[in-house]
Amino acid sequence: MLHWWQSASERRAVDLLAERLGQQHVEWRDTMVPGGSGIGAGIVLRSRVLAKDAPEVAQLNGIVVRDWARLGLLADLDKVAARGDWDRQLLPGVAAVIRPGQHVVAAPLGIHRINILFHNRALFARHGLAAPLTWPEFERAAEVLQRAGVTPLAQSSEPWQVATLFEALVLAEGGAGYFRQLFQQREPAAFTDPRLGRALARLRALKKWMGSPVRELTWAEEARKLAEGSAAMLVMGDWAKGELNALGLNSERDFGCGAVPGTAAFHLYTIDTLSMLAAHPAQRAAQETLAAMVMQPALQRDYSRVKGSVPVLREPDLGAMDACGRASWKLFATSAAIHAPSMAHRMATDETARDAMVAELHRFFLNERVSVADTQHRLGVIGRRPQDR
Repeated sequence: MLHWWQSASERRAVDLLAERLGQQHVEWRDTMVPGGSGIGAGIVLRSRVLAKDAPEVAQLNGIVVRDWARLGLLADLDKVAARGDWDRQLLPGVAAVIRPGQHVVAAPLGIHRINILFHNRALFARHGLAAPLTWPEFERAAEVLQRAGVTPLAQSSEPWQVATLFEALVLAEGGAGYFRQLFQQREPAAFTDPRLGRALARLRALKKWMGSPVRELTWAEEARKLAEGSAAMLVMGDWAKGELNALGLNSERDFGCGAVPGTAAFHLYTIDTLSMLAAHPAQRAAQETLAAMVMQPALQRDYSRVKGSVPVLREPDLGAMDACGRASWKLFATSAAIHAPSMAHRMATDETARDAMVAELHRFFLNERVSVADTQHRLGVIGRRPQDR
């Protein structure tokens, strides 16, 4: 099994999967490739496939599942899905991801909401602050916290983390419809839209609340800063909730997990999925055992509790979720109109465009001399569809 889960909470999730698989007499042989958002794991996977040494199972998310399936490299899971009645069990938005063509080619583990603004409850209470619902409220809270010697917003300069913050700002400016036009459909007019410029301007303006210099830390290190109280807020996917839980914190008592200002009505998401490589017909039975196990309601419940995600099922155990989890699941299940598939986490666009956009956003974030207009233009060039060239 090749994956990129390495933080404390992620390792707990992996251990859970390995333990449950072992109960079904299948051994989990772990290959973890470090690197935020799976960049390193993707490189290793491609290299191993080219060397005819493909793993039996790989963590693949979003558009990458479609691309690998088109190359004929993924085993179909149609029989497993039929036996498990996945069509009836799965939320429609998840079913579309794992069946990008005629066949089911991935087993879904959980849905992560990304547009979450975490805050340290003790710090906010100490300074008489309420969780910000608007950007003016965020600015006022940040001013109070900064004067008190607290970093208002934990943020890493790691490229994918910059892109994660940025796409939440795009969602705040334009909503889910514009977000999909920009990152999923890549419509030329979306890249010249003033809303993209405003999102870039806010990304740069937020730097004053991040402390100086903005260091390249892992997301787990940023979550620990929030837990310890050296930072008061963090914009991150709800995998950070899993990490905060692993540190002994509780969402009802120690930290809040509201929406990024301007995005409460939308669900910016990624979905954890496992794909079975077709190069191992002798391991087909073990692969199918894992795929079937992933969809068991008890596994969905327990995995999401550890990982911070929510189940992919139409009828999950809502009582097993905390308030943050219930809010995420209910919103995702409401309507596809509120869905925003993450660009940074490979749900919206192909790897080449995604990597180039992330690099361009990183350049803009690090270099104050790079203008909003220039970056907006360069993103438009990157985003050009074949038919627009």
